[in-house]
Amino acid sequence: MQNGVIDPPGERTVSVKALCAFAAKEGDLDLRFVPAPSALEGMAGHALVQGRRGDGYQSEVALVSHWGALKVRGRADGHDPRERRVEEIKTFRGDFDAIRGNHRALHWAQARTYGWMLCEMNGYERMTVALVYLDLATGDETVLEEQHERAALQAHFERLCACYSAWAEAEAAHHAGLTGALGRLEFPHGAFRAGQRELAEAVYRAGVNGRCLMAQAPTGIGKTLATIFPLLKARAAQKIDKIFFLTAKTSGRAVALDALRLLGKDSAQVRVLELTAREKVCEYPDRACNGDSCPLAKGFYDRLPAAREEAARTGRLDRQALRHIALAHTVCPYFLAQEMAHWCDVIVGDYNYYFDGSAFLFATMKDAEWRAAVLVDEAHNLLERARGMYTAQLDGPALEEAHRAAPAAVRGPLARLYREWDTVQQSQAEPYDVVDEVPERFARALQAANMAMGEYFAATPEALQGPLQRFFFDALQFARLAESFDDHSVFERTLGPAQDQQQRSLAIRNLVPAPFLEPRFADAASVTCFSGTLSPFEFYRDALGLPPDTALLDVASPFCSRQLRVEVATNVSTRFRDRAGSLRSVAEIIGAQFERLPGNYLAFFSSFDYLEKACAAFLARHPGVPVWAQTRGMAEAERRDFVARFEEGGQGIGFAVLGGAFGEGIDLPGSRLIGAFVASLGLPQYNALNEITRERMQARFGKGYEYTYLYPGLQKVVQAAGRVIRTEQDRGVLHLLDDRFARAEIRQLLPPWWELQLGGPARSRDERGGFDAVR
Repeated sequence: MQNGVIDPPGERTVSVKALCAFAAKEGDLDLRFVPAPSALEGMAGHALVQGRRGDGYQSEVALVSHWGALKVRGRADGHDPRERRVEEIKTFRGDFDAIRGNHRALHWAQARTYGWMLCEMNGYERMTVALVYLDLATGDETVLEEQHERAALQAHFERLCACYSAWAEAEAAHHAGLTGALGRLEFPHGAFRAGQRELAEAVYRAGVNGRCLMAQAPTGIGKTLATIFPLLKARAAQKIDKIFFLTAKTSGRAVALDALRLLGKDSAQVRVLELTAREKVCEYPDRACNGDSCPLAKGFYDRLPAAREEAARTGRLDRQALRHIALAHTVCPYFLAQEMAHWCDVIVGDYNYYFDGSAFLFATMKDAEWRAAVLVDEAHNLLERARGMYTAQLDGPALEEAHRAAPAAVRGPLARLYREWDTVQQSQAEPYDVVDEVPERFARALQAANMAMGEYFAATPEALQGPLQRFFFDALQFARLAESFDDHSVFERTLGPAQDQQQRSLAIRNLVPAPFLEPRFADAASVTCFSGTLSPFEFYRDALGLPPDTALLDVASPFCSRQLRVEVATNVSTRFRDRAGSLRSVAEIIGAQFERLPGNYLAFFSSFDYLEKACAAFLARHPGVPVWAQTRGMAEAERRDFVARFEEGGQGIGFAVLGGAFGEGIDLPGSRLIGAFVASLGLPQYNALNEITRERMQARFGKGYEYTYLYPGLQKVVQAAGRVIRTEQDRGVLHLLDDRFARAEIRQLLPPWWELQLGGPARSRDERGGFDAVR
């Protein structure tokens, strides 16, 4: 099977592009900058060249050839039957001589392959094979030609096919064995937990029917296993080719890899790949990624086949396994992982590998025409992450540093950009404002500066470092988003205090990522977005761009009100104007709860400022209670230390910011955590940006306040409260410290199994007895 098409028995299909990429790449891995045309620019360039040719010239000629059981298919860019000439068209920017030799060798391999296929189809005895390189900046063509006899082209084709066919046979055997093993695969725990089967069945239906699914399922039922297992069964039914498990955090990847290990011997044939960020796996971070600098890039493609074979035999390719194999074969572990994405069945990685504008997995899936089932773990996180993916910012000091570091040919365009930047902000009366469009003159100046920087770096790739490089990459992202600018985003202008030029910035900030994510959902074979907090469904469906017919599943919680006492402090207001006055009441409630039942608690606040004041107020009244607090910019080791303070049988209060690192993704079962306090509705700050967001959400969806403030805020509350009850054996207490939690419109958005007690602590019953002995 190739490109999502089921082959007839014994036949294997491969595209010309994939055949050459596998069998004809050689030499170094070289990531020195070469300006890359966009897909649209490439198509336009092809059309321009094809339109210049005379009558009888054939464009996009569909071709098929066979070599044994291998079927090779593709489209030749151009064919002139009168001249018996085939053209392979490539577009480029910058210096033609900057195109790497091994890249050009790959282009020749493609052109010669099409040459043979045309010889075979038309009975030609000889053929002119041409590479046509179109400079998009000038429209000029550089044409390279070769004359080939039919026999030479046939020998080239057969050499590539022989190289690929041995691998293809092994892959066919792998897939046949995998299909049988997955058909026998049984759920590892024998019986499903409550709600787990319901989720698994819904995911399976989405997988085999090509649907999108949104599933809200509580903590503790085993969501990860309940989403992966049914898609492996769908893979056995040949409904999908690959599974992408996408997460927001490293911890989510670890859970997915652990779940796959639980599946036992019948899952051993499943090839699993973990994708890790390049900066985290680079063995030589101080060296450039090319053969002249890095030993793992030198001769990468020459050593790749042996590394690829060992990786395929290994099967479970987490970060450590990939590193071991890569170093054994002296190849780059990051790019070995990218190669193995073509040959693995389950790929586990961050959201950005699929949803980002230049996402590797999405581009590869489209190119190879895979039928990929996409699992989006903790999908409530995707909204903010996607906004960040489609946001770009330019900082004034960065432009000034780039200008100082630039050569003479680049300083002029950067100076013009600086002047246009000045013009953009001349009319700005407030330190921060937004406008509805990117100023045209500024956008043109940015494009000109990008072209100048691109030409400079293409001619002198060793200069791709320092402040000019950093500004260039930021400017490229900004320019790409400027081209797609619409009412889903705003153009921001920011000035420092007293018009401080050193703190000014311009940004394109995305507010509604739906237009960018819609094609990502549409092009997947199926999508399942799942989370413990994914309601109201319509909010996430609309904001993320899921289709209107997305299936919805709300799995009932296995937890009950006897496990969690929820108390609302109706005498407390945490509104901004009331926060100073709330400190005493908040401290008293936390202290009273701790005195009644000593143990480990988390207390959540809306900001660091509120947290610090509340912590100080609590310590002033209860100096003997152990306290630890989240601080701004905590390092990873400090975050681990914070969580480690919650020891089994311990006592103390951890103060944290709602929506921060400790509001989700940490697991504190048993007596490691027996209660939480939430002193906020979590509503985003009232400011100019959020008000613009509210207006855009209102215009698009008719629920501006809910989509901007209410739903995102309460989602953080429910996530934070979810730290308390992790299993059906857990017991705990939750204090909601704001009178607004008593409102009917708020209560209906909270988990239905919570039974709210209004007015404050219920002191009439013994918590250790009547409350099932809180852990």
